[in-house]
Formats: sequence, C-alpha cells, structure tokens
Amino acid sequence: MNLENIIAILIIYNLRRHASKAGNTQKWDKILKIGIWIAIGLLILSIMGLPNAALLKVLTFGFLASLIFAVYRIPEFQSAKPIVLAGLPYLLISFIGDLLGFINPELYAKWENYFETALFFTLLWAAAMLIINNKQKKALEKERIKAEEREKEHRITESLKAELEIQVAERTAALTLQKNKLEKTLNELKATQNQLIHAEKMASLGELTAGIAHEIQNPLNFVNNFSEVSNELIQEMNAELENGDLEEAKSIANDIQQNLKKINHHGKRAEAIVRGMLMHSRSNSGKKELTDINALADEYLRLSYHGLRAKDKSFNADFTTDFDPALPKIMVIPEDFGRVLLNLINNAFYACADKSHMEALELGKDRKERPKSIDAYKPKVKISTKMIDQKIRISVSDNGSGIPEAIKTKIFQPFFTTKPTGQGTGLGLSLSYDIVMAHGGEIRVESKEGEGTTFTILLPLD
Repeated sequence: MNLENIIAILIIYNLRRHASKAGNTQKWDKILKIGIWIAIGLLILSIMGLPNAALLKVLTFGFLASLIFAVYRIPEFQSAKPIVLAGLPYLLISFIGDLLGFINPELYAKWENYFETALFFTLLWAAAMLIINNKQKKALEKERIKAEEREKEHRITESLKAELEIQVAERTAALTLQKNKLEKTLNELKATQNQLIHAEKMASLGELTAGIAHEIQNPLNFVNNFSEVSNELIQEMNAELENGDLEEAKSIANDIQQNLKKINHHGKRAEAIVRGMLMHSRSNSGKKELTDINALADEYLRLSYHGLRAKDKSFNADFTTDFDPALPKIMVIPEDFGRVLLNLINNAFYACADKSHMEALELGKDRKERPKSIDAYKPKVKISTKMIDQKIRISVSDNGSGIPEAIKTKIFQPFFTTKPTGQGTGLGLSLSYDIVMAHGGEIRVESKEGEGTTFTILLPLD
C-alpha cells in the first residue's frame, strides 16, 4: 500500500490551506509546492515498484517525519495537528512493520497478519478521527459564526447605544429648554392670574361704590339733621338759662343728649359701612373668623341693589330675604365670602335687568316711556339661609332670563361670560367657585331658560 505518500500529500494540502487562512501564503507557498511535488514523486516511484524499495521507504518516512516536525514546531502549521494525529498510528505501525521486515523477514512473515489487522484498525482510527475532527471543525465554525454575529450585534448595539445617548442628550436639552419656557410661561400666567384677580376685585369694588355711597348717605343725613337740630336746641337752652328757667334748660339738655346718641349711632353705622368697604378692597389675611352669614348676606344684598340702581335709575326690583334666625355663626374669611355673595347677587340683579330690558324691546318701547300697567314683569331677587344636616344652605334666586342648558356646564370656567364685552371679566363665578371649595363647601346651580336661576351654596359648620 502507498498510503504513507497519500497521507503526506493530505498533510501538505492542509498545511497550504491553513497557511492561506493565516495570511502567510507568500512565505510558505513555494516551500509547500515543492513538498507536494516531492510527495507526488515518491508516490509515483512507489507505484512503479523500483528494485530499491527499502531506500524509497526510508525517503518516504524521512519526508513524513520532517512534515510532522514542521506541524508541531511551526506555529502557522499547528492547525494541521488533527490530520497528523489521525494518520500517526498508521504511520507508526507501517514503519515498525517495514523496519521488522527489513531486519528479520521471517519474523515479519510470522506476524504479517497481525500487522495488517493493526493497520486496518489504524485506518478505522484515522477515519473516526477525521470524522470527529470534521464535526469539531463544523461546530467550531458555527461557534465562530455565532461569535462573529454576537460581535456584530454588539457593535450594532454599541452604535445604537451611542446614537441613543446622543438622542437622549439632545432630547434632554430640548426638554430642559421646554421646561424652562414652561416655567417662565407658568410664572407669567400666575402673574397674569394675580392681575386678573385684582382686576375682578377692583371691578366688584367699583360695583359696591355706588351702593356704599347710597348706604352711607343715609346715616350722614341723620348726622347732619340731628347736628343742626342740636345746635338750635343749644341756642334755646342758652336762652332759657339766661331767663333762669332751669327745668326747661334740663329738658332741652335731655333732648340734646338723645340727639347725640342718635348722631353716635348713625356715625358708627357709617363707620361700619366704610370698614366693610376697606375689608373688601384690601388684601385679605386669609384668616377665618366667626361670621354672621345672615348679616353678611343682608349687607351685600342692599349694597348690590343700590349699586345697580345708581347705574340705571330706570331699574327697579323687589328683593326679599328669608333668613333662618337660628343660623349659627361659622368660620369663614368674611371678605372672600362677601365677594362670593356680591357676585351671585350682582348676577341675579343683572339677569332681572336683562330680562326687563328684553321685554321692553319686545313691546317696541323703552322702559321709561311705558305705562306701569303694561309692565307685567316684576323683577324679584331672594336670598335665603337654612340649616340642613349640619350644613348651612345659602340660596340666591331670581326670576330673570335664566341660563341656557347648553352653557350651564361652562359658567364656572375662567373667562366665560355671557355679558357684552367690557361688562364682565368672566372670572366672577370661577373665583366664587374656588372660594367656596376652599371653605370646604359646594356650589350648585338650577336654572330654567326664561324663568330664572337659583344658586345654592352649602357650607359645613366645622
């Protein structure tokens, strides 16, 4: 058999392939080409059956030994070890058999069958090793491909991560800029809100002014009248004293004393009205005080009515109260809650005035020119209070134009108003709602278009 030469050719073929993969083709290619031609030449000589077969065997095994040495000593050829290990048992048995046949042909002839059996098993070994090596190569190749894919995925992931970090940084910068803009806008909105609240407060104060002027005029008239009368009485008392009539002088003095008490009473009434105006106009402290809701509602009802009358002399309305006399005082912020009552009462009178004006237009005449017999509509506003289930109920009712169903859900929204431009800020009911909620209460509205509206406030006693 000439398997030794075939093994040599296979080893050189593997060496060339692995050298090519390692990138060392130019360095070893020429030497390996010479080596493969030597192996082919030895194979041809072996097949030709030359008389000097022993020398040919020595050359063949010497060539194989040099190849095996190269595989184990040169780093570039280390990958060819599996094929060497597969063929090495065959080469050893073949070498031992040839050496024994050269030294002692009789002994070799006796053991030849054993050597052939051994060579057969070495061939099975070589085939098994090559199959195992091939499977291992395929497995390693799969692992290598998987590793390359993982590395590729890792590179892609790193690239995407870097891009994502850039996008996150850009997005963060954009969000930070947007946040700063929003904070600036929020601060501007808060400042605007404070200005609008102040404007609404000043608007309600303006509406109060006419009513306050009317209310304060009455006690001032009393003060002036009683002062004039008292002055005349002093002159009379002086005359009686000059005449020596002490009894008459004392009687006049008692009248003067009564007048002074009345002057003091009406002066304090004027002082209370001014104090209420100042409380309404100043920035409140936010402190709750025990407050008589009946007195507060009664005061703002009169102030609102006279304020509207001052603006429109032709307007007139009936206003009534139905206060629960047993109503306890409760803790509220008087100036804030007074603003709520004033706003609801103003709206009630405005609705009555609007309906009265609309009816006048329908009759084709101005209200001032119509006889009273024609005026079937009589504006009415009513305020009532009552204790219900440990809560105080305050109702403001009118028989005005009512609220259309379509806008009933919008009336507590900021800046929503049905009044003509310039006659309302649209903040009155919104602020009233917030104030009532801040007091732990609730505010409701019931209305029927064309018939009237009732606003109800429920406040807890605690």
